[in-house]
Amino acid sequence: MTGPIRGRWWVLALIAVVIAGNYYTFDVIAPVADLLRRERGFSQSQIGMLNAVYGLPNIPLSLVGGMLIDRIGPARASLLAAAFCFVGTVLTAWGQPYEMMVFGRLLFGIGEETLFISLLAGVAQWFHGGRAALAMALFFSMARVGSYAADISPRWAGAVYAAGWRPPLILAAVLTGVSLVAAIVYLWIDRHRPEGEVGGIGARPVGGHAPFNWRDLTTFDTSFWLIMGLNVLFASVFFPFRSTFAIEFFQDAKKLSLADAGLVNSWVFFTAIFATPVFGLIADRFGRRAMLLTIGAGLMPMTFAILGLTHWSLWISTALMGLSFSVIPAVIWPSTAMLVEPRRLGTAFGLINVLQSLGMGGLNLAAGWLNDTAKAGPANPAGYGPMLLMFFLFSLAGFLAVAALWRRESGPNAHGLNAPSPRA
Repeated sequence: MTGPIRGRWWVLALIAVVIAGNYYTFDVIAPVADLLRRERGFSQSQIGMLNAVYGLPNIPLSLVGGMLIDRIGPARASLLAAAFCFVGTVLTAWGQPYEMMVFGRLLFGIGEETLFISLLAGVAQWFHGGRAALAMALFFSMARVGSYAADISPRWAGAVYAAGWRPPLILAAVLTGVSLVAAIVYLWIDRHRPEGEVGGIGARPVGGHAPFNWRDLTTFDTSFWLIMGLNVLFASVFFPFRSTFAIEFFQDAKKLSLADAGLVNSWVFFTAIFATPVFGLIADRFGRRAMLLTIGAGLMPMTFAILGLTHWSLWISTALMGLSFSVIPAVIWPSTAMLVEPRRLGTAFGLINVLQSLGMGGLNLAAGWLNDTAKAGPANPAGYGPMLLMFFLFSLAGFLAVAALWRRESGPNAHGLNAPSPRA
C-alpha cells in the first residue's frame, strides 16, 4: 500500500471524528430532555423546538451550501461549518434564557448541514476513482457512532447527568470542540496534498453541488420524485422520533429509566454502525435497490404499529427500526444518483435537503404540539397515541411511494436500479 493511499485513510479517520462529534451533539437533546422538563420546566413543544430550529437554516442553505463547497473546497467549507457548530453548541450549553438555547441550536443547524455535505464531498475527493463506496459507508457508520454514544451517554457519563441539565450539554460542546480540531487538521493535510496525488483530483473539488436552477426541477422524471418522497418522509419521521421524543416516550409510556430508555434507543444507531456497509455491499453486488428500499420502508409503519398497539418487547421495534435505518441510507443516496444526470445532481440533492429540513422541522413541532395537547407524560402515557399515529401515517406514505418506485423500476422505464454495480 503506497503512502498516498494510506494518507487518504487517515483523512477519512479525521472526517469520521468530525462527523461523529457533531452527530453526538445533534442527538444529545433526547437524553437530556427529561432533565430539561424537570429542572427547567420545559414543555414538550419547547423541547421539540430545540431540534426543529436546527432544520430552519437548512432550507436556504441546502441550496447554497454546495455552491460554497465548489467555491472554497470541501476542507475549508468543513472548517467553517465546524466552527459554526462549536459556537452553537457552546451557546446551547449556556442555555439561559431559553431563547439563548434556541439560538445556539439555530447556529448549530447553520453549520451542521453544510458540514455534512462538505465532508461527503471531501470523501468523494480523496477516494475519487477507488473505494469510494466503502469509504462513504464507513463515513455513515461513524456518524451512527456519534448518535449511539449520545443515546447511551446516561450510562457511560452517569455522573455528568447526575449534576443536572447543563453538564451533558457542556460535554457535547467539548466533543464538537474535538471535531473542530479534527477539521483544522483535515484542512492542513488537504492544503499540503500534492497535486495529482492518488485520491485527489487537482484543484477542483468533487462532490459539491452545481448552481441551483429552477428549470431543472421540471426535467426530473417520476422515479426521482418517488425516491425523493421516501427520502423526505423517512427522515421526517425517523429523526423527530428517535432524536427528540423516543427516550421520553420510553420513560413515560414504557416505564423505563433514563439509562434503559437511552440504551433501547441507542441500538437503532448501533445496528446501523455495522449493517449500513453490509447493505451497501449487497446493493452493489446484487442490485435490487428498489426492492431493498421497499422492504426497509415497510418496517417503519410496522414499528409504530407495534409501539402503539402492543405490549411487545421494545427490542422488537428497535430491531425493526434499526434494520430500516441501515437499509435506506445505504441504498437511497447511490440510487438517487442513478436517477439523475451528474450535472443536475447538486440540484437534486439540494431539493431533497430542503424538503427534509422542512419535514423534520414540521414534524418535530407537530409531535410536540400533539403531546402537549393530549397531555402526554408519566401520568398519561396514552397521550402519546396521536404522535405515534402521525408518525405511522407519514411512514406509511413513504412506503407507498417506494412501492410505486419498485413497480416502475421493474418495468420498461427502469433506470438500472435492479442491476448490480459494474465491477471496477
